[in-house]
Amino acid sequence: MIDVARHAGVSHQTVSRVLNHPEAVRADTRERVDRAMRELGYRRNAQARALKTRRGGLIGVVSQGETDFGPTRMTLAIEEAAREHGFATALSVIRDARPETVAHTLEFFLGHGIEAIVVITPVPTIAEAAKQLSKKIPVVIVTSGLWPANNMNVAGIDQELGARRAVDHLIEQGHQRIAHIAGPSDWYDARGRIIGWRQALAVADMTAPEMVEAEGWTAEHGYVAAQTLLLNDEPPDALFAGNDFIALGAIKALKEHGLTVPQDISVVGYDDVDAAGYFSPPLTTVSQPFEEAGRAALELLLTDSRGLMQVPQFIGPELVIRGSTAARS
Repeated sequence: MIDVARHAGVSHQTVSRVLNHPEAVRADTRERVDRAMRELGYRRNAQARALKTRRGGLIGVVSQGETDFGPTRMTLAIEEAAREHGFATALSVIRDARPETVAHTLEFFLGHGIEAIVVITPVPTIAEAAKQLSKKIPVVIVTSGLWPANNMNVAGIDQELGARRAVDHLIEQGHQRIAHIAGPSDWYDARGRIIGWRQALAVADMTAPEMVEAEGWTAEHGYVAAQTLLLNDEPPDALFAGNDFIALGAIKALKEHGLTVPQDISVVGYDDVDAAGYFSPPLTTVSQPFEEAGRAALELLLTDSRGLMQVPQFIGPELVIRGSTAARS
């Protein structure tokens, strides 16, 4: 900083103000200092700054490690938003969701100068550990089905709303018996979509058929669950699937049973994966704003000094209509 000050013909205090409070420095002086820093190749010493301000500028991001593209897109959005605000991120992937593993990972962050943590999790085990950590450090959980507590804010996507939009579309198409193949019930997302499915049917004064729960989120799980669904005496005339891959497996099972999509049965998925428009037929599905949810989580951390938000910051998904749904004939 002394070299920059000498090169620019100003005091080192002026250089410091340009770096930390540029709005307090005259424009022509600020430009002279900026030019001197560029010419000398000056870079701020992050370690020295952290020692002086006791802020490392580091945000922890915890993800469960699912290979689904949604959490990955959220993580990238958080990292980009953090960088735009002058923070770096440290990522930890948890594939083993046992309480002791989760606790160890979160405590590791505490010992390495992390200022706050964003936890992307669809399951209660990790969420509960994050709640405990929020007593020591600001935490934002990216999930659905939770409310703020202690020093913990919540951001995510409104899964109930997404499910209602999917089922409302099927109702508008004249379908009477709308089945649901749900994802694993230990996931917050699956629970929210089940609630939304039931809410939409209740508002329309329609009875919810018996639900089938898939053992996982893959096309194979959807295929097996659809086989169970088709054992019912009265098959559905529409299907709301827990995600796009479950829908993909279900469509294969339906075709093997002589049912054509959408002529015999309409199918709606959830997520709008990159290939959804290339399914056969192209899949009507719910598009999730993953990037917006990731940025919302980061903004909650940056505004944490204002206090705890009283309600979750949930963002509404949108329905994308394609060829897998049609009006009931």
